[in-house]
Amino acid sequence: MVMIETASLLLAIPFIAAFILYIYAAISSGQRFNKWPAYRIALWMLGTIFALLSVAGPLAKRAHMDFEAHMLGHLFLGMLAPLLMALAKPMTLALRALSVKYAKKLARILRSRPIIFLSNPLTATILNVGGLWVLYTTDLYMMMHQYLWLHLLVHMHVFLAGYIFTISLIYLEPTPHRYSYLYRSIILVIALAGHGILSKFIYANPPAGVPPDEARAGGMLMYYGGDAIDIVLVFLLCLHWFRASKPQTTISQAT
Repeated sequence: MVMIETASLLLAIPFIAAFILYIYAAISSGQRFNKWPAYRIALWMLGTIFALLSVAGPLAKRAHMDFEAHMLGHLFLGMLAPLLMALAKPMTLALRALSVKYAKKLARILRSRPIIFLSNPLTATILNVGGLWVLYTTDLYMMMHQYLWLHLLVHMHVFLAGYIFTISLIYLEPTPHRYSYLYRSIILVIALAGHGILSKFIYANPPAGVPPDEARAGGMLMYYGGDAIDIVLVFLLCLHWFRASKPQTTISQAT
């Protein structure tokens, strides 16, 4: 019980701090420029709420004993919260709120080789979907409930990998190195397949220490819940692709 409470506190602090910083940046930048859109603040708030629900409170406590609850927390932390927070455009807000000096430094970091490597859709997919395969097909799932440091590491990886995966496919903010829509679409299809196959594997092959009935319930939740969130990603990617190709179509018709 002490480990659960300690883990919840340590995992909740970064999200609470990020929420406070986001609100502060929105208010301070609004005094120099136009007001930051309220709906983006709402998206960041919702993303923070879903992240907190997955790491602290009743759901997080139940997740230690119930695999279905764990999987619901996984969907909140690794898929829904990253999507909502990415839609809130935190990097754009940071560049807008920082002074010119520090905004340039942040821009240089975003253009650095490590960031470009991590933001490659293929790299992001390996970190995201590949990480889940490692978690649920090895003893890692059982071990994360025994060691505090591993519990923290796995949860932070799930969120960060989910966020990087989202922004690597959907360009909502300034992106120094952009990949084609075709490439991103292919990677997205591969990621969806990997996620779907893993959910079926969990259904038939429970992770270490998970009862079969909980594995089946968790696998179904991962499959259908993941598809529901992935539909939004597919829609956004197709929408951006359509908007990008529309001016070219108009020009070609005119000529």
